[in-house]
Amino acid sequence: MLAAMGIDRYTDTIGIPPCRNALVLLIDGLGHELLRAHESDAPFLASLQHSPPLTAGFPTTTVTSITSLATGRCAGEHGLVGYTFAEPGGGLLHPLSWTARSAPDGERASLMEKWPPEQVQPNTTVLERAVAAGVDVRTAVPPHFEGSGLTRASLRGGRFRGVRELGDLAAELLDAADSPGPTLCYGYHGGVDLLGHIHGPGSIQWRMQLRQIDAFVQMVAEQLPPGAVLGVVADHGMVDLDPAAAIDADNDPALLEGVRLLGGEVRVRHVYTHPGARDDVLAAWRDTIGERGAVITGEQAIDEGYFGPVSAAVSPRIGDVLAILRTTGVVRSVVEPGESKLRGHHGSLTAAEQLVPMLVAEG
Repeated sequence: MLAAMGIDRYTDTIGIPPCRNALVLLIDGLGHELLRAHESDAPFLASLQHSPPLTAGFPTTTVTSITSLATGRCAGEHGLVGYTFAEPGGGLLHPLSWTARSAPDGERASLMEKWPPEQVQPNTTVLERAVAAGVDVRTAVPPHFEGSGLTRASLRGGRFRGVRELGDLAAELLDAADSPGPTLCYGYHGGVDLLGHIHGPGSIQWRMQLRQIDAFVQMVAEQLPPGAVLGVVADHGMVDLDPAAAIDADNDPALLEGVRLLGGEVRVRHVYTHPGARDDVLAAWRDTIGERGAVITGEQAIDEGYFGPVSAAVSPRIGDVLAILRTTGVVRSVVEPGESKLRGHHGSLTAAEQLVPMLVAEG
């Protein structure tokens, strides 16, 4: 988008039409395969599918993908390597709340001061670089995102514009589109992801939400002035899993033997082991998961480029063992009761989770 705006030192590899102002709308959880399967519920979005889908990096989870979008770097460089991952104090960082707990049954404590977001992700963001290049940068996201750990780590730079409902979001996007420019506005919608998690992607609740966002994007696109471009992307797709059929690590002692911390999420687990226990843990997880997924060492994942280039500061955040699920998931019914009851999940390397749309409308 910045290249399409003519900003120096950026290259357009997608084919965005030249523009004065650019809007980037991220629809959380709207995978390419889901959109293709439900085109009748999203006819306008479907009509914008002129380009091949993009491929989200690994793991296919919100904090990782948004940080990759916002920095232009893979997880091994920006450091937000999963839904939860090891932090220096011995606990698991939960980046969406920027909290951690050192014991499975302990209370979560804020790490804003002990492990500041700017230290966890020190790379300059795309928004910061755009501001330095003279672009009017705006971030139109829910008000409670202001000052959050993820905002400070990934989306710092520009002016924060808190939006409560779709009407607010539309107004902010169109105001940016109408500005003298050059202006870049990032917007976010989380309803499709939320209902996909709760009811499952493809459920009637999910489809009704998709219809709403389709009408919303059409409304914004039809009011774009000349010289403005709207790009619609997603951070990941989603798969539907029956919670009752998942592997429950909290009810399988073999999966917790020798394990110091169990991070990640249902579809991809970071398994941190006690000293000397890695090989036994690797064998136990392989025996349990079998053909339902791949279980590899963190060292192998780094060597084979799963996370892209991995810096020395980031490597300790990656599990000693990684479980990457294909046909099921690993839940924790005791430690993660809420997540374990969800229907929709993501994080792994299937096309349903990795492929995301790149949709463009111009004024």
